[in-house]
Amino acid sequence: LGTTKAQETEKKFGIEFNAGGSYAIKKIEDKKLNPGFGFEGSVHYNFIKNLGVYAGWGWNRFGADDSFAGKDVCFEETGYILGLQFQNQISNSSFSYFAKGGALYSHIELENSNGDIILDTKHGFGYQAVVGVEYKLNSKWSLTPSIKLNSLKREADYEKITRDILHQYLSARIGIVKKF
Repeated sequence: LGTTKAQETEKKFGIEFNAGGSYAIKKIEDKKLNPGFGFEGSVHYNFIKNLGVYAGWGWNRFGADDSFAGKDVCFEETGYILGLQFQNQISNSSFSYFAKGGALYSHIELENSNGDIILDTKHGFGYQAVVGVEYKLNSKWSLTPSIKLNSLKREADYEKITRDILHQYLSARIGIVKKF
């Protein structure tokens, strides 16, 4: 008599929350943004073994000691993401690597030192690229350290001058995923 072993089926859905530091790689009108912080929440669905879609919402905040809008201003980017995700397990280990690419639909708000919104670029499209690893804690929970590149170009009208803002930054994130 032979024995059979039930093969665990890979879960297709996941919910992820990640957070971490961000670093602007592009000055805005020759002014440097200070290192920032952000977070993102998303849902994933794998429609075939290694390929899926993800969608979510994110927030990132950068301070600026000096900017076209004055001193001590914060740049906040918030918006939606939608993209494709490729993931592949490394041998028979608890590790896998992943790459994501997607569209952003975001806007940038500038806040003064009192927390008042002094400029809103309105929503527009940009892109996101992500690479990282996933470490399975068990069949339902994983940790996901990653590096993200976000890029968003928006027009901003401030004091009767129209400016093109190209907001690009890298983020080092750590996330937690629950699969079901």
